[in-house]
Amino acid sequence: MDLGLKDKTAIVTGSARGLGAATARRLAEEGVRVVINDVQAELAQATTAALRADGYQAHCVVADITKAADVQRLVDETVATFGGIHILVNNAGFPRDKYLVKMSEEDWDLVLDVMLKGAFLASRAVMPHLIQQGWGRVINISSRAHFGNPTQANYAAAKAGLIGMAKALSLEEGRYGITVNCVAPGFMETEMIQALATYETIKERALQAQPVKRVGRPGDVADAVAFLASERAGFISGEVLHVTGGRYG
Repeated sequence: MDLGLKDKTAIVTGSARGLGAATARRLAEEGVRVVINDVQAELAQATTAALRADGYQAHCVVADITKAADVQRLVDETVATFGGIHILVNNAGFPRDKYLVKMSEEDWDLVLDVMLKGAFLASRAVMPHLIQQGWGRVINISSRAHFGNPTQANYAAAKAGLIGMAKALSLEEGRYGITVNCVAPGFMETEMIQALATYETIKERALQAQPVKRVGRPGDVADAVAFLASERAGFISGEVLHVTGGRYG
């Protein structure tokens, strides 16, 4: 199936590894020029080099998406390198899980700043370009955690916030040919999750709760993002696509 994405340009935040790297690669396979963005310089450069070695058009911008000046530099460098911007995937984020009574203000601020403020700054910076060309896709990577998880008040709030923001922006920007949607992954076997001391417990709980009895893979999320970015999804906006193996609550 031709997704109609050839020669489009995408920024994928937090794409040095994991879901972001898989998403960037999937878009590149569709002919998209991808910008790898992360604060982890060596990993981001290695991911970019791997894409280029496979014949894809990729560029690396190390930038902190919680800082407006960095975000503007990311967008400006993208336009200067590839001539425009068409797709933004707000993927950057990570957990800092603790029960609320043990959660510090730093734990709260850092998670909300990277995921929610970062998505706000990136969306605001790309939007004039999308409006001017009359076409664009913004895809927020939310999570099944938006329903709520114990020890994840910060993470769940940020992921739920991404959904609310997407719904608001879909109403604002639809008139310009711009769609805004969310992908909400469930349990995904990524390097970050596998490194957790509680990985096996989390995995077993997820497999018991979800109807599809296998672990999620980064490619499952990447495929969903590629579809929502495509011409095939041009009449879908303000939606949340759950990639959870059928698990919701």
